[in-house]
Amino acid sequence: MMALQDIPQPNVDAEQIVALVKEGGRVAGYRLSDGRVLSKEDGVQLAKQGGIQGVGVAIRNGTEYLKSLPDENEENNLDNLPSVTQ
Repeated sequence: MMALQDIPQPNVDAEQIVALVKEGGRVAGYRLSDGRVLSKEDGVQLAKQGGIQGVGVAIRNGTEYLKSLPDENEENNLDNLPSVTQ
């Protein structure tokens, strides 16, 4: 498991990620519970500000991305969410 670089405290009105936006099989962004679609970079920034719940920030090859926080529910893991294309 990749170590999380940051685990932001979500705001009371924080959104959830409901789908992954994929381009060429790779995550390019996130669809939120309020319907917004954010780029991967914008999603990381919003999460750092407490705007997304249930995620932490990890880094791979110098690029930050969101990763599900471990809990007892596998259904809310980002890997298990539906994928959409833009």
